[in-house]
Order: sequence, then C-alpha cells, then structure tokens
Amino acid sequence: MTDRVVVAGAVFDEGRLLAARRSAPPALAGRWELPGGKLEAGETAQEALVRELREELGVETVPVERVPGEWPLAPGYVLQVWTARLITGEPRALQDHDELRWLDRRELDSVDWLDQDRPAVAAVAGYFPAEQS
Repeated sequence: MTDRVVVAGAVFDEGRLLAARRSAPPALAGRWELPGGKLEAGETAQEALVRELREELGVETVPVERVPGEWPLAPGYVLQVWTARLITGEPRALQDHDELRWLDRRELDSVDWLDQDRPAVAAVAGYFPAEQS
C-alpha cells in the first residue's frame, strides 16, 4: 500500500521562512512545523498545498519547487515539502496553530521543531537566498 502524502510549504518572504506552532493535537501542541496538510482525493500536491495554506494561514501562495526527498511521519504517511511564494495576504494562525514566526537562516534552531519536520527543515535551509555581502 502506498503511503498517504502530507504536503508542507516552505513559505519564503524577504529571505525569511515561515514556521507555525501547533495547537493541536495535544501530543504535538507547542512544537513547530512547516504548515500544510494531507492531500485530498483527486488533488495534486501543489493544489493541496495551496488549499492547506489558504485554510491554515489565510494566504494565497504559489508552489515553486519540490524539495527533494520524502520524510516519514506517522505510520502510513510521508511528508513532501514544496517551496512556496506568498502572493496575497498576511499569514495568520487560523487552524491547528497558535503562533507564527518568520525565521531567517540563523534562527532556524530557535524553535522546537517537530521531530519529523527536522530533516525537512534541514533540507529547506539550502533554499534561503544567498547572503548579501
């Protein structure tokens, strides 16, 4: 049986990455993740990402590039990450989150990422814009 895909958005804006703190379920509450959610029947990963970011954050985004790799989540689920560009709206914690933070590359370790998100965040770190000299 194929694992069910969960998509997450590495949303970048002005050289910063958006992190979201979980408010539910209780086992995950207070820890941080890249926002996103499960694919619904008939959706592509990109469609699911746009829908999930709209529902969870109240923003419109455009998926840009799939981050290579898949990371195991709960049994039967895998995480796929896409970089995404913010088109309209200011991200707000609407569903499943109680706080959002914009992190620059140096701040990635300043939040307590969910264990299953850590390798994905490490992969996403390579997508930060080059440092200006």
